[in-house]
Amino acid sequence: MTDPVVRPPSKSGRYLFVLIAGLLIGAVITVMGMRALQARQDHFPGSLMTVMAKQAQLLGESQKQNRCTINDTTPRLQTLRALSNDLKAAFPSLRDDQRFQLHASRFRATLNDALAKPPADCAALAAVAQKIGNDCKACHQDFK
Repeated sequence: MTDPVVRPPSKSGRYLFVLIAGLLIGAVITVMGMRALQARQDHFPGSLMTVMAKQAQLLGESQKQNRCTINDTTPRLQTLRALSNDLKAAFPSLRDDQRFQLHASRFRATLNDALAKPPADCAALAAVAQKIGNDCKACHQDFK
C-alpha cells in the first residue's frame, strides 16, 4: 500500500491574516493622524461664519414668515453686531489687510445703521438683509 501524498499546509491563510491585520492597523493609524491634525486647527473662524450665516438666515426667515417687527429683528441684528466685533480675532492673518478692514468696517456700519433705526416692516427688513448680504458677499469675493 502506498502512503497518500501529504501536502504541506497552505501559507495563503497566513498571508490573508497579515493583509487584514495590516489594513486594520493602517486604518487606525490614519484615523489617529487625522484626529491629531484636526485638533490643531483653529475652529473659531468657521464657527463665527456659521453663526453669522445662521443669524442672517433667521432674519430672512422672519421676513418670509411676515414677522418683521422690531422685537423680531433687533435680537438678530444685535447678535450679528456683537459677532462682527470678533472678525479681526477670527482672521488674524488678515488683520492688517486694508481690504479686510474696509469690509469689516462696512459690515459693522451696516449693522450700526440697522440698530440705530431698526426695520419696522418687511420692506425695511428686506433692505437691511440685502445690505448685510451684499457686505458678506463682497468680503467673501475678496477672501474666500
